[in-house]
Amino acid sequence: MQAGKNIYFASDFHLGVDGATTSRERERQLVTWLDSIASQAEAIFLVGDLFDFWFEYRQVVPRGYVRLLGKLAELADQGIAIHIFSGNHDVWMFGYFEEELGIPVYHQPIVREFQGRTFFIGHGDGLGPNDRGYKILKRIFRNPACQWLFSRLHPNFGSGLANYFSGRSRAVNPSPPEFLGPEGEWLIAYANRKLEQIPADYFIFGHRHLPIDYTLKNGRSRYINLGEWLNFRSYAVFDGQDLQVRFFENPSGQIYGQ
Repeated sequence: MQAGKNIYFASDFHLGVDGATTSRERERQLVTWLDSIASQAEAIFLVGDLFDFWFEYRQVVPRGYVRLLGKLAELADQGIAIHIFSGNHDVWMFGYFEEELGIPVYHQPIVREFQGRTFFIGHGDGLGPNDRGYKILKRIFRNPACQWLFSRLHPNFGSGLANYFSGRSRAVNPSPPEFLGPEGEWLIAYANRKLEQIPADYFIFGHRHLPIDYTLKNGRSRYINLGEWLNFRSYAVFDGQDLQVRFFENPSGQIYGQ
C-alpha cells in the first residue's frame, strides 16, 4: 500500500428499492461517499448486492444507476482499483463491468494480502450452516441452463417479475435484523471453521445487513460484516495497520458484536 492510502469495503446498497431513503437519494449518497474517499483510496471493494436486481442480457442491462456507474468508471480511470462481488440479488453479472468499466467481478470469496494482513472477502450468501433452502436456490440461480432460460424472457417481463419478488421479500423484512450473538450468527460459525484452513486476519462479508465487528475463537482474527446502506450507510476502512467499521453521515450508527 502507498503511504497515506486506504482500502475501503462496502456492500448491500440494494439500488432499485427504497429504504430509509429512496433509491435515487441513496445513489446520490453513494456517489458523495465515493467522492469523499477518492483521494485516500488505493482500492475499493464493493462486496455484493449493489443492486436489488441485476441481470445482464447480451445487449441489455437494467435501466438506471448512471450516477454510480459513471462514478465507478471515473475512479477506475483515475487508477483506483475497484473490485465488485456479485451478491444474491445481483448474481447475474456476466461481463458488463469488466468490458465497459474495466472492473473485475468475483462470484466466489477471494483471499488477498495487504501489509502482511490476510483478508478473506466474500458476499456471504450460502455460507455457513443451515439455510439449505437458499443454498438450493443459489444453485438454480447460478446454473447456466437456468440463466439461459431466463434470458429468453423479454427484459420488460423478466425484470418486472424479478423486481416483484424482490419487493415482496423486502416488504416482509423492512427493518434491519437483530444481532443473534456468536451462537446464532452463521457467518461467525463459518469464519471460525474457515480459520482452520485459512488463518486470515479479517473475514469480511456483506449480506447480513448488520455492521458487525466480532473477534473470532483464536482471539486475534476478526469477522467484519459491512452492514448495508438501506438504513446504516456503513463501510469499513483499512489504513495499513487496522481495520475499522465506520458510518457515512450517520452519527448514531451502531456496531454489533463488540
